[in-house]
Formats: sequence, structure tokens, C-alpha cells
Amino acid sequence: MPEPKIVLSDVSKIFASGKGTLVPAVEHVSLDVMPEEFICIVGTSGCGKSTLLYLIAGLSFPTEGQIRMDGREVTGPSAKAGMVFQGDSVFPWLSVRKNVQFGPELRGVDRREARQIGQQYIDLVGLTGFEDLLPKELSGGMKKRVDVARAFANDPDVLLMDEPFGALDAMTKERLQIELLKIWEHERKTVLFVTHDLEEALVLSTRIVVMGRAPNTIQTIIDVPFGRPRDLLLKTSAEFQEMRRTLWQMLHPRDPASG
Repeated sequence: MPEPKIVLSDVSKIFASGKGTLVPAVEHVSLDVMPEEFICIVGTSGCGKSTLLYLIAGLSFPTEGQIRMDGREVTGPSAKAGMVFQGDSVFPWLSVRKNVQFGPELRGVDRREARQIGQQYIDLVGLTGFEDLLPKELSGGMKKRVDVARAFANDPDVLLMDEPFGALDAMTKERLQIELLKIWEHERKTVLFVTHDLEEALVLSTRIVVMGRAPNTIQTIIDVPFGRPRDLLLKTSAEFQEMRRTLWQMLHPRDPASG
């Protein structure tokens, strides 16, 4: 059995408020992430989902515990881990092509090869024909496709995605979910994906990490039983809807609504 790609060992993060009060954002989280897993992290607002992602990315540091990637402690940002944020992070002064091939060029890849890499991921996210447009000429969904293409073009071992489709309309979100599944099937990167959308988590993931509040820690981990490749017809199955109801009840134990 392969070694875990990422290991979180009893990780806690405590912030100090402006009044000097200590606020626990993440408490005693332990998790092993295997190579090529697609893990979704779900939970109500304020449970520490995004904080956990930033800790794994090395953009923040645990107050207690340790995070290791490939056996080495995470002590800061690394090319091994790429990040996709909820907001647009495209460079507004660069074309789609230049945005996507920016990372390879920064790594010193030959310009011709960087262009080939860029085109590969532009094609994968469905932006063929839009290579020379600037971000201001793109829709929100198209800009998010550029974000995803750029992240994969950087060739990280691990992709960390913080509600990347959260601000998009339902139809655009679903299209991007399918595109992401296609890319993941092709690339098999290790992915940790934060979302509020329970259906999104069930469509995408291998396992779902359910975060609770007070304490802000892992409540449970659910294996997603659906085979791959997947498509959105999966949502119509009785098993899918039953799992969605189960997740909803875990996150809203006092709420009788079905979600």
C-alpha cells in the first residue's frame, strides 16, 4: 500500500482576536490523504475548512501539530501544492494563453514547450479559440476555467481548491464540475476541495471530510461509493440523494429539513 501523500497529525490553529481573545479555527485534526485521492471538505460556515486548506498550502502555520507532504514537514508555500481560490486570480493584463503558460515559463520551461503545455490545458478546460482574449473579455465561468488550467499547467503534486465554483451560477458550476472530473481522470493529481455544496462533494470526491463546529474538527469521513468516470446523471440516483440527506443531517442535526 502506498504511503500517504499528506499527513496531518493533531493539527490545531488558534487566532488572537482584536480584543485578545483566543479563537480556535481548527482543533486537533488528524488526516491521511493518499496519492491521487480527490477529497472534498464540507462543513458549515466558520468550521475551519478554508483555514485547513491554507495550513496544508503552507500559507499559514499550525499552532499545534504537524503537516507533512511526501514525508517532509510543510514549512511554507511549495511548488508541490497549487492553490485555486474562490475569487478570480487571473492576471488581467495577460491573455488566456499567457496566463496558463505563466507557471511553466516561470519554472524555466522552454517557451515552445510552455506554449504546448498551455495549449494542452486550454483545450482540456474547453477554452480552445479563446487563447488571445484578455480576462476582461471573458465571463466569470471562463475566467475560472483559466484559473483551473493555470493551476494544472504548473504541474503541482497536490491541488488545493477553496470553493472555486462557489460564486458561479448553477449551470456554469455544473459544467466546470464535469470539466474538472475529466482533467482529474486524465491527470490523477491529489486534490483537496473545499465546498459548501453537498451535491458537488458527492459528484467529485473519493472521500468526504465532514467538519463540525465547537470543536472545529473532523466529525466524520465518508467514503463515496460511486464508480468512475462520473457524470451529472449520478444526481438522479436514489443512493446519491440518500447520501445527500445523510450529509445534510450531519451538518444540521437540529434542523428537521431535508435540505
